[in-house]
Amino acid sequence: MASMKSYRDLDIYIESKQLAIEVHKITLSLPKFELFEEGSQLRRSSKAVTSLIVEGYGRRKYKADFIKYLIYAIAECDESIVHLDFLFETGSTNDEPTYTQLKKRYEVLSRKINKFTQWVGDNWNKFDTTD
Repeated sequence: MASMKSYRDLDIYIESKQLAIEVHKITLSLPKFELFEEGSQLRRSSKAVTSLIVEGYGRRKYKADFIKYLIYAIAECDESIVHLDFLFETGSTNDEPTYTQLKKRYEVLSRKINKFTQWVGDNWNKFDTTD
């Protein structure tokens, strides 16, 4: 991991971006009353995961900042899960396979971001912070 040249090299970035794109497309098919309510919240939280990874990477010269933004990204994963739960449990979506798959993918992504956060904390001296 020490030879990263860009945030685009991070698996967590790639996965979070793909999830955000999928979530965006899926939420556009929600009922009108949810499109701008829970759907909007879910779109924002899912995109925030990716944005926070990028912002943290941009601040990687400062270990505490990098870790802080990665922790925020984990929190946005959790928030995305809550919005998925609300949509499914209120009956705004009845697509259980998609709901279950997205929820599981966010849980896995959250764990991966957490492991990467731990790696950054443990291996800071090996991490290349030069541009």
